[in-house]
Amino acid sequence: MEATLNSKRLNYRHINEPTREILRYIDNRRKGVNKSLKTRWSKFNRSCMGGIEPNTIYTIAGVSGSGKSSFINSLETDLFELNRNRDFIVLNFNFEMLASRQVGRKLSYKMRKTTNDLYSGNLEETKVGLSDDDYNVAVKQAEQISKFPIYYIDRPGNTDEIDLTIQYFQQTYSDKWLIVILDHTLLTKGKTGEKERETLYELEKVFMQAKKIGQTTILQLSQMNREIEGNERLINHTMHYPMRRDVFGGDSVFQASDYVIVIHRPEIIGLTAYGPSKLPVENMIYMHFLKVREGEPKILSFVNNLKYNSIDEANPFNLKQDKQ
Repeated sequence: MEATLNSKRLNYRHINEPTREILRYIDNRRKGVNKSLKTRWSKFNRSCMGGIEPNTIYTIAGVSGSGKSSFINSLETDLFELNRNRDFIVLNFNFEMLASRQVGRKLSYKMRKTTNDLYSGNLEETKVGLSDDDYNVAVKQAEQISKFPIYYIDRPGNTDEIDLTIQYFQQTYSDKWLIVILDHTLLTKGKTGEKERETLYELEKVFMQAKKIGQTTILQLSQMNREIEGNERLINHTMHYPMRRDVFGGDSVFQASDYVIVIHRPEIIGLTAYGPSKLPVENMIYMHFLKVREGEPKILSFVNNLKYNSIDEANPFNLKQDKQ
């Protein structure tokens, strides 16, 4: 009987051990030993304890076309370029796009050219493709990008396959900070007879367990429910802002996530002024921090340069939401 109890009981730790851990973490943070990975958005960094943290789940949601995939693509690039002395790798479950097209977006971002220009999309009309000089620049940029320790998985998998893949990377690269990206949650394959919300619930359980092992960060992209585009919401300025219930599978996502961030482009759903303060919408992107485990919800404003797969810092609007 005692052997059975010992084999089935959960592991436990006396409080003095986690107490020492948090004091060591606080001390290392104040001395600059433990630092977050910086992004190029200073407002984002201030909202997220200096940038991207280990042992943390970030959920980035948005309607189709809001820029969430471009956001995560440029973030991935910036992490390597702005944190050159940090030892981390990226495991990218790239279920929505081919990995080669993700690299194409990185070239667009780096060169400030549209992917249409890079791929000579107007060749039949203009008879002019990408110039030799621009192609040579693309080659040099691609050479740099190809050195990043990024591992793409293009084929969608189920939650068990995702779990085993993460565990493999955690064990194989146990000395490195592992950043897991998933684009996006609804493309995760369900098991036979499993519904979308059940699959999402299982996925969040996988991520909650994975983030506790070593130095692991999860960045997952998710969709919004269609209600945010309904007429009742569009005509009522007080109902423009995304809410918890607008995120697909909100209960599971909010329980698992340390940060829930909605990237929103009001102009793509037909708004000409945004929210109770009637904020500008032309070429604007707003980041709504709906959940901040170590802080308060807020709204940040950015400029839409998605044609170059870029989201840029906006000049201050002197808005209460945009103050840190």
